Amino acid sequence: MAAGSAALPVSAQGYPVKPVRMIIPFSAGGAADVPGRIVTQKLAEVLRQQVVVENRPGAGSTIGADLAAKAAPDGYTVFMISNTHFVSAALHKKLAYDSLNDFTPVTQITSAPNVMVVHPSLPAKSVKELIALAKARPGQIDYASSGNGSTQHLTGALFANMAGIKMTHIPYRGSGPVTADLLGGQVQLAFPGIAGMLPHIKSGRLRPLGVTGSKRSPELPNVPTIAEAGVKGYEMVAWFGVSGPKGLPRDIQMKLHGDLLSVLKTPEMGRSLQAVGQEPAWQDSPEKFFDFLKVESAKWAKVVQASGAAID
Repeated sequence: MAAGSAALPVSAQGYPVKPVRMIIPFSAGGAADVPGRIVTQKLAEVLRQQVVVENRPGAGSTIGADLAAKAAPDGYTVFMISNTHFVSAALHKKLAYDSLNDFTPVTQITSAPNVMVVHPSLPAKSVKELIALAKARPGQIDYASSGNGSTQHLTGALFANMAGIKMTHIPYRGSGPVTADLLGGQVQLAFPGIAGMLPHIKSGRLRPLGVTGSKRSPELPNVPTIAEAGVKGYEMVAWFGVSGPKGLPRDIQMKLHGDLLSVLKTPEMGRSLQAVGQEPAWQDSPEKFFDFLKVESAKWAKVVQASGAAID
């Protein structure tokens, strides 16, 4: 089991004695990169050693994941893992690594729900009204996403599946074009991240119907969760965490876990992450994080299968 591996005679005493590389498998400056850099900067202060971010975007995070899986398990390469890691594992028929067992879990670091937003021209002011409208017009309501197999796509696919409705998926290349067409009314519905939607919600240009997490968002306290609003059991959140290559020594795994928790539990970190639409999240042990990853792996495999999405 990856969570408890301690195969190499490397000690956390004195670790780290040189810069640590953090592989982030997304583009610099993007919604996924920013929270990772916020946490990494504070981790470097605790470690008293430089932590160098290396962005390796592409292929649904699989390029960065492959690089991390092949790195030496000495504590000097760590990897920012996310739900995209397991979405890609379900989408691709074959990868060069095992998405669960070729990594050593450390801890989750952030969590963030998305928000279901509609253009005001759509005559639905609640999740229940949207479901009723979709049932009356099967396949006639479009929902946009940042791409086939993206978290936004699968968030919408799961909603449609659990609500017993049929909607038409419109894939875009990235979140920017989704927002532009949503504001223009070319598409009617989407499930984007909360942070980027707040100005448009406050201005009335978009209407929020529900958040995708298990609890209401502090940024949108008057907007119910989708589960609250009528789709019981529905929950989808974007999350990020830290893992190392398979074989990371136990004492280094535990040091990184403890140092990350000391960073995540500070009020300052809570404020910094909230400013970018995230909130701190962690597990009390690497084993609990590994349990979380197993659940996520199984969940996304089911969602991808239900959506019919696949990449050869």
